[in-house]
Amino acid sequence: MLKKMACLFLFMSFISCEKEGEFTKTPPQLVIDTNDGFVTLYNGVFYPTSGITVSGSASIYEKDNQKYVSLNDFSISSGPDLKVYLSTTASPDTFVNLGNLTSATVYTIPQQVDVSVYKYVLIHCQQYNHLFAIAELH
Repeated sequence: MLKKMACLFLFMSFISCEKEGEFTKTPPQLVIDTNDGFVTLYNGVFYPTSGITVSGSASIYEKDNQKYVSLNDFSISSGPDLKVYLSTTASPDTFVNLGNLTSATVYTIPQQVDVSVYKYVLIHCQQYNHLFAIAELH
């Protein structure tokens, strides 16, 4: 009886495994390559706010009428709930939230956003409303 239960358990383990579904897959990282049709629109170097360490730069690229923000050679002090914003000012007053700061280095800008109006990339702690870093785009 014990052998039958063990065999049944083993059999159920094998058939219950599925390949990774669409919603659980880690999305592939987009790589910006200017030799692949990406055009550089703006660049800026990050500088920190008080008590924060940051290095790297931000760039806006365009390819096939889609725009992207890329964080280049980027590192920053750790913090909770960090977001990547595209902002009209050096403070998070009028901005577009591009998403959570993750290991991803490229963020898609929504189609309806006029990037000529948004001259800053901000790293902002949304939970505590604390600005971590600013890159002014030129």
